[in-house]
Amino acid sequence: MKAEGIQAASWLLVALPLAGAAILLLGGRRTDRWGHLLGAAMSLASFAVGAAMFAQMLGYDAEARRRTLHLWDFIDVGTFKVGMDLLVDPLSITFVLLITGVGSLIHIYSIGYMAEDPDRRRFFAYLNLFLASMLVLVLGGNFLILFLGWEGVGLASYLLIGFWQHKPTAATAAKKAFVVNRVGDMGLIIAIALIFASFGSIDFGSVLGTGAEHVGLASKLGTGTATAIGLLLLVGACGKSAQLPLQSWLLDAMEGPTPVSALIHAATMVTAGVYLIVRAGPIFEMSETAQLVVTIVGAATLLAGAIIGCGKDDIKKALAGSTMSQIGYMVLAAGLGPAGYVFAIAHLVAHGFFKAGLFLGAGSVMHGMKDDVNMRHYGALRTVMVITYATFGLGYLAIIGFPGLSGWFTKDGIIEAAYAKGGTSGMILGSCALVGAGITAYYMSRVMFMTFFGEKRWEDDVHPHESPAVMTWPLMLLAVGSVFAGGFLVLGGFPEFIEPVVGAPEHAHEFKWLTAPGAATFVLMIVGAGIAWMQYGARKVPREAPKGSFVTVAARKDLYGDALNESLLMRPGQWLTRLAVWFDGRGVDGAVNGTAAGVGGSSGRLRRVQTGFARSYALSMLGGAALVVAALLVVNVS
Repeated sequence: MKAEGIQAASWLLVALPLAGAAILLLGGRRTDRWGHLLGAAMSLASFAVGAAMFAQMLGYDAEARRRTLHLWDFIDVGTFKVGMDLLVDPLSITFVLLITGVGSLIHIYSIGYMAEDPDRRRFFAYLNLFLASMLVLVLGGNFLILFLGWEGVGLASYLLIGFWQHKPTAATAAKKAFVVNRVGDMGLIIAIALIFASFGSIDFGSVLGTGAEHVGLASKLGTGTATAIGLLLLVGACGKSAQLPLQSWLLDAMEGPTPVSALIHAATMVTAGVYLIVRAGPIFEMSETAQLVVTIVGAATLLAGAIIGCGKDDIKKALAGSTMSQIGYMVLAAGLGPAGYVFAIAHLVAHGFFKAGLFLGAGSVMHGMKDDVNMRHYGALRTVMVITYATFGLGYLAIIGFPGLSGWFTKDGIIEAAYAKGGTSGMILGSCALVGAGITAYYMSRVMFMTFFGEKRWEDDVHPHESPAVMTWPLMLLAVGSVFAGGFLVLGGFPEFIEPVVGAPEHAHEFKWLTAPGAATFVLMIVGAGIAWMQYGARKVPREAPKGSFVTVAARKDLYGDALNESLLMRPGQWLTRLAVWFDGRGVDGAVNGTAAGVGGSSGRLRRVQTGFARSYALSMLGGAALVVAALLVVNVS
């Protein structure tokens, strides 16, 4: 259906933050005094438009909640026609509210966090550009517009991660994120090309269908083609969502300012891969192989991220490992098909609240600790940073799945859905998710106890203090979402709201209050938190990290992900480059230069024949004539 009413103004969702970015970047230093206010205002205005659109959408019948706004013809070449179309439906509006809502709180928080930074105006311009790109990604009505936003997010993340470019580590981290994401992007590009080659269209409505039944061109895919497209889409999703084996950029991304970590790791960039898998669900549903690979990647990543989080003393990197793990849960749920889509999106939204609160809480701690990120230098901060402690604590309880809080509803739903898959695969996937929940309780309790409990371990010249109100108010609002978002979504009609887009078998998305996996998850949560308390709460934490076991050492080194990439990709790439340079120098250039040298040498030698003396030329002519006569005589005799 065409856009109507306020949904016809959906272009404003993108235009507002994009205009903010343009004004702040082009306005230069003259906008320094009020640029941060403009950036926050543009984000809030976009959220207001999204909230109004959501309210209007609730007044429609379920089958009428899909609206497409055609802005202009983006490409019109022969049979290849792509419109600049914005799609507003229950799935995209959910992401819009999350992106603009949590994004606005991060903008407000950044006003205080970046108050002393001389380039604060440029920082807010990049934040606005990031929001605009992410909104294009989730609102795009076809795969090409989605890819346009996809690349915009990659550019904005590069600018934000490397914002403090005077630090070599920040510049390196930005380049690493950009390069790794380009690997994933190639998978998405090839997938889009294959979709067009298969259907002659890349429009969501044509390819994926327009309702829960998914009656689109994808329903006619052969298994082989569906598997190829699904796996290529997964490669793209792994790059953006930091899933194995393209996860190496995520922890290094902590070199950016803390609000960047909250924006990338909570509500925006890392959720893009989950959105892509759920949106392209009809394609994955045509291939059991593709779905199985998605679930394997999700299960492996949720365990790997959790293990990495256990070994980090840097508070931001511990939370980054947590993000990798929690996105793994979402990818696992998305790979389960219609039975897991609702819980994947519900956990994504709940994670947006509690992970943003945790990252911003970590930034508040750093603000009071002179930017020290080492948790071994913290301790007892609950007594001097009461608001940060309370809000961080609620986010902690939510992420470990404490009964009644957000993570309990959404994560337990994913674990239950994994076991409900049945068979050997269901048992393995469910068990991985269950073990991951126990490890999550351990490493997050470790962060909590090392930061806020025990005795103080900071130096005498450090004076911890609570952050200003402009930073603590967003923390409090995010804490409210951490407590209530999961229950509101799972129990408050969200499954029925989103079902027209993602579909679901009957009763597949109903939350079960008391189940065997749920009870096991609760027990493992208590065990994980208890072990962390015995190690970091009841004992004195040394200021210097002990050597640790081989698992701890591996976790500190990100499970040797960088070493693996260097061994399998970087060094062979360097050798191939050197071989190509050698072949180019000795082979291609050698042949060209050898030919040129041969011609030049021969010319030099022949040039000596040209003496300039007439007698020499006459003698040459006589000799030539003698040779001709001799040749004629020989011919006549024979």
